[in-house]
Amino acid sequence: MPSSINPWNIVVEGRGSDQRDAATGVPLASPDLGGPVGFADDHLVPLLDAGLGNNAYLVDLGDGRALAVDAGRDLRTLREAAGRRGLRVAFAADTHLHADFLSGAVQLAHDERAVVLASAAGRRGFAHRGLADGDEVGLGGLTLRALATPGHTDEHLSFLLLDGERAVGVFTGGSLIVNSAARTDLLGAERAEELARAQYRSLQRLARLPEDTAVWPTHGAGSFCSAPPGSERTSTIGAQKEANPLLAAPDEDIFVRRLLDGLGSYPAYFDRLAERNRLGPAVLTYEPVLPALAAERVHALRSEGGYVVDVRPAARFAGGHVPGSVSIALRDQFATWLGWLLPDDAPLAFVADADQDPGEIVRQAYKIGYERIAGHLAGGMAAWRAAGLPVARTPYLTPDQAPDTAYVDVRQRSEYAAGHVPGALHLELGTLAGHVGDTPEGALVACGHGERAMTAASVLEHAGHPGVRVLNGRPRDYAAAHGLRLTEGEAP
Repeated sequence: MPSSINPWNIVVEGRGSDQRDAATGVPLASPDLGGPVGFADDHLVPLLDAGLGNNAYLVDLGDGRALAVDAGRDLRTLREAAGRRGLRVAFAADTHLHADFLSGAVQLAHDERAVVLASAAGRRGFAHRGLADGDEVGLGGLTLRALATPGHTDEHLSFLLLDGERAVGVFTGGSLIVNSAARTDLLGAERAEELARAQYRSLQRLARLPEDTAVWPTHGAGSFCSAPPGSERTSTIGAQKEANPLLAAPDEDIFVRRLLDGLGSYPAYFDRLAERNRLGPAVLTYEPVLPALAAERVHALRSEGGYVVDVRPAARFAGGHVPGSVSIALRDQFATWLGWLLPDDAPLAFVADADQDPGEIVRQAYKIGYERIAGHLAGGMAAWRAAGLPVARTPYLTPDQAPDTAYVDVRQRSEYAAGHVPGALHLELGTLAGHVGDTPEGALVACGHGERAMTAASVLEHAGHPGVRVLNGRPRDYAAAHGLRLTEGEAP
């Protein structure tokens, strides 16, 4: 941030509506624009990726062009929204070097000649317009102003959208998010506190915007970039000043403690994706497909260092699966667990049911950079059995069927702390591969419903630790069936 920008003091230039905040350049009083404003609420289209817990945004610029903000590599919903309005994406802005998905900005530049807007400090390795604090980009009747808001990453920018002099809204990326702020440990635990202090100053800067300014974050509920649960994905500056516990922190030290204490684990692929976004994801000139593979080819894949991923529902996997395959059900969270549990440099073969979309498997894998896709088992498990190949099974037990045995809870730390079966061993799913030896033989593996627990059982089986059972149900249901009450608090 240039030394001339002081986020703590207000500099008054002139009188009345000419008074401006030095940190943002926005008038302290809303100016009388003397006529209708050019931006309306329906000019903004939020685009939710429920699996990753993120929003991208499409802004109708009113002249046949559009601005895309933090678009991911899977551009289907964005293109559908633009197509309905007859828009061409002319600008693609990224608030930061994303760790949880590959950016779609390079693809938009290739396909639609979009100008990529991003922080100059990010040293991106592809054509873009590098922006520094205070730089502005004309968008027809609107203006986009870059605000340096480091914390989530070093080079993080927020983008303030102006209609004339009026601050319409601010794309806050991983800075100010609804009722929180994004995590600051993605560049290493040793920098987490330093970046948390930068995050504090960034949030204080954003809080100086007019209270009716809309807040449009990228990360929201369900994001491992640290968003609390809740249904609201956008807000206003005024609402956040009232409701955000981090903005309510009385000083920087308390802010830092609150932010760092709330950090949980995050997927392993986060550690490598930011650099891929800096270099620029490969442009796709074709629709990736999932080739059909004979059962014998899938059988041979594991000996060649590959993985078999079973995307069928947990109950189907339990009833019979390829030995050593990893169960990751094809649902919203598929990409997250694929990226958390498996390497991105090994070939992958998939087992699916006939009614599951092979294209969805490919799109979810590609959006987080998993491109070594060998194919899918042609004919599914029926073909596997017909080839005379071995079949493994995993007991999937309802709470009343489950025995009184060692109970392994694979949920996230916050879920476990909110209520768990007394005496449960807590081993998060994302870390389980490193704790195979800590898992008791014959244990009952459980999560919130059963999907992650089945994944955990498959990880253990893949590592040579078979014999575990999976709970098909919730911890509270197991406790009720066994005359127990859930316990709160973190594991020792």
